[in-house]
Order: sequence, then C-alpha cells, then structure tokens
Amino acid sequence: MSNTHGMTPTNSAIFGGSLRIPGEKAAAKTVVRATWKPRHRWRAFSSKLFFFTSLMATLLAVAALIYLLQSVAEQGLGRVSWSFITSFPSRFPAKAGVKAALWGSAYLTVLTAAIAVPIGVGAAIYLEEFAADSKLRRFIDINIANLAGVPSIVYGMLGLMLFVRICNFGRSLLAGAATMSLLILPIIIVASREALKTIPTGIRHAAFGLGATRWQTVRAHVLPSALPGILTGVILSLSRAVGETAPLLMIGALSYMAFVPETPMDAFTVLPIQIFNWTARPQDEFHVTAAAGIIVLLALLLTVNALAIFLRMRYQRKAQW
Repeated sequence: MSNTHGMTPTNSAIFGGSLRIPGEKAAAKTVVRATWKPRHRWRAFSSKLFFFTSLMATLLAVAALIYLLQSVAEQGLGRVSWSFITSFPSRFPAKAGVKAALWGSAYLTVLTAAIAVPIGVGAAIYLEEFAADSKLRRFIDINIANLAGVPSIVYGMLGLMLFVRICNFGRSLLAGAATMSLLILPIIIVASREALKTIPTGIRHAAFGLGATRWQTVRAHVLPSALPGILTGVILSLSRAVGETAPLLMIGALSYMAFVPETPMDAFTVLPIQIFNWTARPQDEFHVTAAAGIIVLLALLLTVNALAIFLRMRYQRKAQW
C-alpha cells in the first residue's frame, strides 16, 4: 500500500507509536496512537461502593417501616375486632369504631376510580396514539408532568372553589371524589403513556398492514398489551387517594359521623381523617383506637393493591409478543 508520493511506509511506522508523512521540509506531522488503559480497580471499587450504599439505604428504609408497623401492631392489634369495624365513632374510646369512615373510604375509592381512570387512560391514549407532535402537545406534556408534583393541599383549594362552590356539590362525597380525581389524574396519565410506549411498534404496523384503522389497532392490540402497566399506575394513584387527608379537610369532610353515606351527595368521612381526629385527643385510649384504625387502613390498602395486582397479572399472562 503506497502513499501519495509513491512511498510505502515501513511496518514500524504503521504499528509503532507514530506515522511520519514524507515530503515535508517543515516540522513533521505526527499521528500518535491513542492507548486505552482501563482502570479495573477503580471500577470495581466504585461498583462495590454503589452496591453497598444502595443496600444500606434499602435496609434502613425497611428497618424504619418494620419498626413503625411493629409499634402500631403492638398498640392497636388488641383493639381490632368485629365490633370495632361495625361501630360508629363515639366520645367513649371503648365504644368507638370505624364503620362510617371505612364505608366512606370505600365509597370514595370506587367513585374516584370511576371518574379518574376513564379520563386518565383516555387522555393518555389520545396524547400517545392520536395527537400530532405539535407545540400544543408538548405544552400539555410539560404541564401534566408538573401537575404530578403539585402539593395535595393545592388540589384541595381547587376542589373547594370548583366543586364545592361553583358546581354547588356542597361538602359531599361527589365533591371529594372529584377533588381526589384531580389529584391522581397526572399519575394515571403519565403511567399509562409510559405503558403505551413499551408496546413494540411492529404490532401497530402489522395491524395497519392488515387494513385496521388506528382506533381498531389501539382497541384490539395496543391497549390490551399495555393494560398491565396501566393497572400499575392505577394501583399507585388509588393508594395515594386512599391515604390523603389534606384535600378532604380543605373541602370540609367531617371528622365525626354517626351514619353511612347512601348517595354521592351525602356528607362523608374517611379513615385518615378519623385517625387524625383520634390522635388529636389527649386520652391514651384514643391513641390506641387510632392505632387500630391505622391497621384497618393498611388492610384496606393491601386489599385494593392485591385486587389490582391480581388483575394486572391476569392480563399480563395473556400478552404474547
């Protein structure tokens, strides 16, 4: 192999440390071969350091959780009974129960899911599958991401103005469900869009190639495959809705109720508000009752999560791609 001057470089010039270009009387230009010296020891040390740090952070969080659960269980497990679940609140700690708050939390969760899940999933499908990549869509994406980090008390103020006063729902169960729907909508939309993005593009192209419309492709192929990921977002959002207190206090949820709401326009209370009311009392017996209420609230959360996880696993087994 010859250069432009008809000269063949020697093997030492090719495989050595430099290659000199002949024919130039000025300073010769030199191409220095780059040498790579991997730092195996530093990489191994940094990898072990990161693993150890992550492990310690995880163990610290798990230890704190176990301690809290153990203290709550020791204090309130003996107070949990069927009469505690089926009794209304009382000014006597021994007679107080969580019937009104438990039914209120269950009604609020179901009504919130009925409002937020169709709207959130529908918005995610439109933004991800149908909307064009425009400035308006990018503006909406930025605002949805920002709304997911807004403090919950802000949603309570919005619900108080919009649903309680403007829509004239009053301090009802419907107003609370609508407010909590606003709170969890960004989470559902973001999680649903991420689930839709994980579906391979080849599934869409195959459906288009067989003559399916965009809506038929989404309804019959994309949405069923993305359903497990969508249910994961729904689990997280509903778990947050069940445990929230500040927005419901802002719209005027009751702290004491001796009846179960029968219609969406009735007044209501939920378990977090009832627990907060008991912990504010000076008597130690009410603190024990509050610990028992925390156990019931955890059981409700685990039930909702278990049901959603069961549905997610069921649909995930059907996905074949």
